[in-house]
Amino acid sequence: MCGIAGILTFGGRVVEPTQIKLMTDSLAHRGPDGEGAWFNNSNSIGLGHRRLSIIDLHQRSAQPLHYLDRYSIVFNGEIYNYIELKDTLKKMGYSFVTESDTEVLLAAFDKYGHDMLQYLDGMFAFAIWDEKNRELFCARDRFGEKPFYFFYDKDRRFVFASEMKAIFSIGVTKTFNRHMIYNFLVHHIEENPLDRSETFFDNIFSLEPAHYLTINDTGNINKQKYWHLNTTVNTSITFDEAENKFKELFDLSIKRRLRSDVPVGSSLSGGVDSSAVVCSLHKFKESNSFSQNTFSARFFESFQDEGSYMKMVINATSVTPHDVWVDEQVLIDDIEKICYYQEEPFGSASILAQWKVMELAKKNNVIVLLDGQGADETLAGYTHYFTPYFSQLYLNDRVLLMEELKKYKELRSEKFNLNTKFKLNAMFPELMQVPGKLKRKLITDSHTKFMAKDFIHAYKNQPQPFKFFNSLNDALNYSTTGYGLDRLLRFADRNAMAHGREVRLPFLFHELVEFAFSLPTTYKIHNGWTKYILRKAMEDRLPLDITWRVSKLGYEVPQKVWLKQVHIADRIINAREFLIQEKILDSDYAYLADDWLCLVTASFLRNS
Repeated sequence: MCGIAGILTFGGRVVEPTQIKLMTDSLAHRGPDGEGAWFNNSNSIGLGHRRLSIIDLHQRSAQPLHYLDRYSIVFNGEIYNYIELKDTLKKMGYSFVTESDTEVLLAAFDKYGHDMLQYLDGMFAFAIWDEKNRELFCARDRFGEKPFYFFYDKDRRFVFASEMKAIFSIGVTKTFNRHMIYNFLVHHIEENPLDRSETFFDNIFSLEPAHYLTINDTGNINKQKYWHLNTTVNTSITFDEAENKFKELFDLSIKRRLRSDVPVGSSLSGGVDSSAVVCSLHKFKESNSFSQNTFSARFFESFQDEGSYMKMVINATSVTPHDVWVDEQVLIDDIEKICYYQEEPFGSASILAQWKVMELAKKNNVIVLLDGQGADETLAGYTHYFTPYFSQLYLNDRVLLMEELKKYKELRSEKFNLNTKFKLNAMFPELMQVPGKLKRKLITDSHTKFMAKDFIHAYKNQPQPFKFFNSLNDALNYSTTGYGLDRLLRFADRNAMAHGREVRLPFLFHELVEFAFSLPTTYKIHNGWTKYILRKAMEDRLPLDITWRVSKLGYEVPQKVWLKQVHIADRIINAREFLIQEKILDSDYAYLADDWLCLVTASFLRNS
């Protein structure tokens, strides 16, 4: 887990060592344990690295790392199955001088080339320079747990880094992407589902998850997607078989993500996902001889606090718990700092609670934290997944639909409306996007009335960024590989790395995700329950009140309460005035804009 940076020049230009130093200095928070830089003989390429030591703490594993007098790498992340890969490569004649996963990456690249990515279980963003072929190979993990940003001037240079601030540190022009600001304020989205390479800055691009790119010293660039999520359903597997296989893969994922030469702890929110991780870690405690520390955010507002559920897990596992009580003061004290580290806006104050949890882990000297992210998007954990699930049943099995609707109502004391709109969405999901297009051309309602008129007209005819689904697997696939999960992974990476911490996500083991998508939908939503396969698989590990809890909060903070505080309300007024000056909000209707989005947008524009 580190910060990486690099510059590849074209046309006989050279890399100035001071530029690599500026880039790595801006990433010091990502790698407090060391720094390094390397330049080839012609100085046409420079690689920089900031190290957070996790595996093989010895100096021999410092980066940039070199192999066979040919390859040089800067790598951010962890390859969890590096031990198995190393054993395989040794049998093929490869030798190693370190105990790091980084050296295994280089050997695998020499053996398999670009196909090496298919062999990796991990989170990663890395760049490998091949001096023989004069080519740079850059890759990012399947789900986008680790970031990779780049700037490409085809006549001069290719610049990449873990964070955009490193690219700006060497004089690359910083220009805000007003299209993304429009999407954020109007559609409340932090990424562009139609172009996942787009960022909030013009000419700064994100290498998409599950992609690699190659670029040679003449500037020829090629980008490829190396992994597609297979959503073909296995209709022959029984539920018992599925439950056993799910446990097997989840346990394998946990065991691999415990590989570390520094302390490992876990986040604990009190929900099913984080509790499953903590209780599974407890199961492996004796064989691994480690003391488990948990880190949690607590809230003074009782309706948001999950302390009672956390206590159930703590009592069942005898972990060492650490709590931080979060209130509006974190918003007052840290909002600008968080915006600086996040680099792009965020649509909810929940991120502030995660920030405090990472800060708490740092205070207690626990470097690695396992977390439960990813289960909701792959196993149908959010209630909005009932809409595509019920749509699928409406089209294919109306008897089961009526049964599921009954169970849904029994658990939630609310009715799901099978109205005309729902039926049309189910039957014609693509057609139902047409009214949205017409609405944008007649844009006079309060949905965008708060925007400055020129701002509206510049972007109102942009394609609709959302889709309708009449299949649960299609909706989950969109959340996992389209829009949804990626924004949460960005929040987690920046919050953790701002404090020099590493977050590992057992639910994002790609074989586990692929298996989840192969299961019938009724294994994921059943009898009104979300994440049914997970609940059944963990039934013998979790307290029953957590396994079968209906409510879902996570780190949902009392945002509305906080925004009413006097000091914060004053900031919101100031933020609106600033956005009016920037010709983003309309002076007459600015009050209609969302308070939180205004606050964050103004802070982003001022502090980025």
